[in-house]
Amino acid sequence: MTTTSRHTEPAGGRRALRREVPSTAAVLADEQDFAAMRRYRTFPFDDYGGYLRQLETLLRTLAAQGVPTTLTLFDPAAYEEYCADLALDPDRPESRTRYTTETACAGATLPYGGEPLTELLPPLVEAADRRATWEYANTLLSRAGHCEECGADLAHTAFTRATQALRQLLEALGDGTHHLVCSVPAGERSLLAVLHTTVEGGRRRLSESESLVFCTVLATGIALRTPGGIVSRTSTSTSADTDTGTSGARDTVRGWSLRDSWLRALTAAEVFTAYCTDPGTGDPVPPEPGVDHAPGLTLTPPPDDHRHR
Repeated sequence: MTTTSRHTEPAGGRRALRREVPSTAAVLADEQDFAAMRRYRTFPFDDYGGYLRQLETLLRTLAAQGVPTTLTLFDPAAYEEYCADLALDPDRPESRTRYTTETACAGATLPYGGEPLTELLPPLVEAADRRATWEYANTLLSRAGHCEECGADLAHTAFTRATQALRQLLEALGDGTHHLVCSVPAGERSLLAVLHTTVEGGRRRLSESESLVFCTVLATGIALRTPGGIVSRTSTSTSADTDTGTSGARDTVRGWSLRDSWLRALTAAEVFTAYCTDPGTGDPVPPEPGVDHAPGLTLTPPPDDHRHR
């Protein structure tokens, strides 16, 4: 008679437990990153398309088994620095695994739900860019220090002011689909934050992560008293075309400059000049059809307790 130890776990139990142990996959964002990894002998792929197909097959297999998987980006430059700091051989699979586990998965991530990787990569790259912008802006904000006269935390004060400015701005823009861009020059690089929101009947739908980064970038400009600005592009439906029976849409562009720790409305002419000028060359750019250039809306600044700085 054969007996089985009561401590022996059935295979079904292990499979059930496997579904409760999440996985993380780090993916190379583009051909350039892929080329950087090809120099390693143990990197077993010859072309980027084949690499994505094989990774997608693996992800779908894990999904079919009920294993929750999170995607993150694999940064070859950061990986090289990581290996150098820890005296690891970068040409070893276990080094890549350790990097993914300890470093890459601490960055921007997206859950994998069976979508093609070509659809997931753009939002993953956007999420990584937002996180990098937020981290850099926070680093700059941390240097703002405290008010010499009252001891107030200038970073906290600036963030509160930025939040008030965004709230006023969205209220002033009203209903519609709004695309806002905030840009602030900051040393060797410029900070750029994008916010998408839809307002219907005064109710707003917006991303919490986008709002956080947007306010942090604006707060950086306020705290450091650097120039900067915001451009909004609002889309609203127009009445149906009587000839075609289809509805059209017009976009309205407005702008504000950051001066004296607040957003000052630009004139329609200033908005046109800013929006129809190539930022790299300074050459004029033809205006887009169906786009109106309107003056910025006046926003009421709250009291500034630190104008003495």
